[in-house]
Amino acid sequence: MIHLYDVELSGNCYKVRLLAALAGIPLALCPVDLAAGEQLSEPFRAMNPWRQVPLLVDDGLVLRDSHAILVYLAARHAPAGWWPADAASQARIVQWLSTSAGEIQHGPASARLVEKFGYQLDHAEAVRRSAVVLPLIDDHLASRDWLELDRPTVADCALFPYIAWAPEGRIGLEPYPAIRAWIDRIKALPGFLTAPGI
Repeated sequence: MIHLYDVELSGNCYKVRLLAALAGIPLALCPVDLAAGEQLSEPFRAMNPWRQVPLLVDDGLVLRDSHAILVYLAARHAPAGWWPADAASQARIVQWLSTSAGEIQHGPASARLVEKFGYQLDHAEAVRRSAVVLPLIDDHLASRDWLELDRPTVADCALFPYIAWAPEGRIGLEPYPAIRAWIDRIKALPGFLTAPGI
């Protein structure tokens, strides 16, 4: 059984749960109590010195980082299509994983951390970054249904949580009709797994 050390309200954990649900990959969820500092405990540190979630354990393999986990699950356990076999298609998806870890993390995700969880981050800067990246994504999606390859892939799972949660960071999605339509398409996929606030 694949074990995911998970926090329900974490977008990075939700990315993994979402892919698993859409691709039919069974996961055993192991909730981690961040408020109680469980991630700082010695047993957790022994598995992951970075002391972060998500953390995936599969047949002796231990992986941290949501994007590494997405690629691994899709390549090893998902039906063909979620992670393509050819280098050019892989690279097209990886560019979106970089966007997720960069512009989305420092834009909508950071704004949500400030507004929902009280993190001491620069909300104005997160809003500014969001105002740069969201129009680019909206323009990209205006002529296609999915981020790449004309089908859902790990790229869509990587970007979906923090974009869908953008209003929780006081970043409205009203100016972005193509993004809103893409969110609806993801929600309509068989097996879609929701999360609080989605």
